[in-house]
Amino acid sequence: MTKVTPKLLKFDDFIARYGDDERYELIDGELIDMEPTGPHEEVAAFLMRKVNVEIDKKSVRWFTPARCLIKPLGILTGFRPDVIVLDKTALVKEPLWQNEPVITLGTSVKLVIEVVSTNWQNDYARKVEDYSTLGIPEYWIVDYLGLGGRDYIGDPKQPTISIYTLSASGNKYQKPVQFRDNDRIISPTFNSLQLTAEEIFVSAQP
Repeated sequence: MTKVTPKLLKFDDFIARYGDDERYELIDGELIDMEPTGPHEEVAAFLMRKVNVEIDKKSVRWFTPARCLIKPLGILTGFRPDVIVLDKTALVKEPLWQNEPVITLGTSVKLVIEVVSTNWQNDYARKVEDYSTLGIPEYWIVDYLGLGGRDYIGDPKQPTISIYTLSASGNKYQKPVQFRDNDRIISPTFNSLQLTAEEIFVSAQP
């Protein structure tokens, strides 16, 4: 029997076929179903609303696009973050932005938030590596169901928010700071944010 290797999907083909479908992203040529649920979307919407309030407070030219893809190095990957904060003044350097909502430079990004679903391995492993390599300064993993592996969120597993920031060298994330229960979220990007982990987790409840 001859083994048939599935054809890898390139980023340009992914954009053409699935660019407007927020359910999918691309990792190493493989189409990934992000499997969003209603509560997942509630958490993402809650966080986007809170972030936009903080942007207004800072009076900066930042914004949170409704749709956006992050394209790391290579032609076989495209991440679709749940929340992303972009610096409008930096977009002039983005080669694809005028035609497609695609970000290729970490300098255009102030913050990325991923809300964990069943594909939690991508958020905790692959995206940590690629976002740090791009130089994205701050990355949140919001695991409101405590789905991540024990190596990432501890034992016993519980709802956890992990915030990664770049090391002094600027190309690798430091060990994440984690928040649970009534811990107040500490964000280097939004240092006046008044929000606890529990308030985020409750946003997913009926």
